[in-house]
Amino acid sequence: MTLLDIDNLSVSFTNYQGTSSVLDRVSLTMGKGEILGLVGESGCGKSVAAKTILGLIPQPPGNISSGRITFKNENLLKTSTRRMRQIRGNEISMIFQEPMSSLNPVFTVGNQMQEVVGIHQRVKSWQANQMCVDMLRQVQMPDPETVLNKYPHQLSGGMRQRVMIAMALICDPELLIADEPTTALDVTVQGQVLAILVALSRERNISVLMITHDMGVVAQVCDRVAVMYAGRIVEVAPVKQLFSSPRHPYTRGLIASIPDIDGKDTLYSIPGSVPTMIDPPPGCLFHPRCSVRIKTCDCLVPELCSITQDHRVACHAIVDP
Repeated sequence: MTLLDIDNLSVSFTNYQGTSSVLDRVSLTMGKGEILGLVGESGCGKSVAAKTILGLIPQPPGNISSGRITFKNENLLKTSTRRMRQIRGNEISMIFQEPMSSLNPVFTVGNQMQEVVGIHQRVKSWQANQMCVDMLRQVQMPDPETVLNKYPHQLSGGMRQRVMIAMALICDPELLIADEPTTALDVTVQGQVLAILVALSRERNISVLMITHDMGVVAQVCDRVAVMYAGRIVEVAPVKQLFSSPRHPYTRGLIASIPDIDGKDTLYSIPGSVPTMIDPPPGCLFHPRCSVRIKTCDCLVPELCSITQDHRVACHAIVDP
């Protein structure tokens, strides 16, 4: 069952330097209960895609020039502001990148969590407080009653991230957007946070859009992966198939750049740099950095083509794995 369908979505931003195409004809689908990884370098458009789903793109300077975002048969791009306020936090929730800046420093954790409940649920104050305690307990927060009375600066990074997860899930949404939820956390805490997030999503049958540039996170938690480069989707595949048989040269570069567990091999890096989207190169945007490019790559934009039933890739020079 398809829960979210993004079709041909294009978003651009205009500033004093010119107009930059941040998303270019992006198409993605998510099923009910699926964990989909959205992977790519910083600045490729992952967070913009997430904010567009929630209607958080300021217009201007942003401009949604084409596309549809269908959530449960409702086009979010045509939805009223009032309706989007009902959807945000209730049907679609988001965990933002940095929990310290996402939480308000002048209000307690309890104030902020109860505000979310109060906006979307018609419950009494004591019931809202109990919901907050129960949710914090589900994310394995020690002494949740005490945590509700604390301010964000009194919590560690891992505790703040658990608060963000609890706030995102307290109204039992159907879709959770996790925008690099383990940024700035050490490896041990990162593993704990991911385990909690995956367990709760499976238990509640919540779809998760996991935005990250960490291929290790993708391998650990995702069912399918969409690889994004310079605002375009270049490969989509089940996670096991992507790691065992990557077809796009950029995907291969990302996987090759994962550090070796023994630390013996030299760390691989993709040559060149990401193109500027104000004046992008013609044809395939990856071709200036690609070692297998052909003449067609210089002038023609590749479309996503099916390699197998579940594996699609946008590349003129598909190399056998």
